[in-house]
Amino acid sequence: MSQAPMRRVLLKLSGEAFADPKIGYGIDPQTVVHVAEEVAEAHAGGVQIAVVVGGGNIFRGVSQAAKGMDPASADYMGMLATVINALALRDALEKAGVPTRVQSAITMQELAEPYIRLRAIRHLEKGRVVIFAAGTGNPFFTTDTTAALRAIEIGADALLKASQVDGIYDSDPKSNSAANRLEELSYMDFISGELRVMDTTAVTMCKEHGVPIVVFDMLEPGNIVKAVSGEKIGTVIH
Repeated sequence: MSQAPMRRVLLKLSGEAFADPKIGYGIDPQTVVHVAEEVAEAHAGGVQIAVVVGGGNIFRGVSQAAKGMDPASADYMGMLATVINALALRDALEKAGVPTRVQSAITMQELAEPYIRLRAIRHLEKGRVVIFAAGTGNPFFTTDTTAALRAIEIGADALLKASQVDGIYDSDPKSNSAANRLEELSYMDFISGELRVMDTTAVTMCKEHGVPIVVFDMLEPGNIVKAVSGEKIGTVIH
């Protein structure tokens, strides 16, 4: 499958995209600047870009719930962590000369706009980057599912998942050195294979609405620009 140039994309950034690479958590200003510069370069190419950010670099709701915390409370705390990341990315993008808006699924009017679908689309049409924070606003939904939902709502041409791996493999490359990276994969093969790269609910939603997913390595310089511009990269789920 050749990836055609895209008009509008949803970029999913994990919380790790903001973390200090040496320690793996927190927010590293230089790392955020690097991500913002790549997004700014992609934006300069004329592509409308919306972003969903994770919060795992600050707080992981799933892991804390496993330790005995109330799952809903843990998820809400994770949503608030995504707002912190969204504000950091907005600041870096604005400094890079890219007009940016943050929309939050949890109302906090002093910090961000409320999520309004048509307003988000209008921002994109006016050349602004829109960052979606606070997940769906509901516990028990991952930011992958949020990314799929927002991609469908804004009519994105693709969901681009920036990961810590360079695509999807036929087996775990960490335990199998002979694992092969797949250039493309069907939605059903992903779901039936119970692959862990992305939330199954998110993939199912994209399948139902025909939104292709591109999984690529966010750690490789230039990859965000390549993915947004439609270059063949990583693994395409379609």
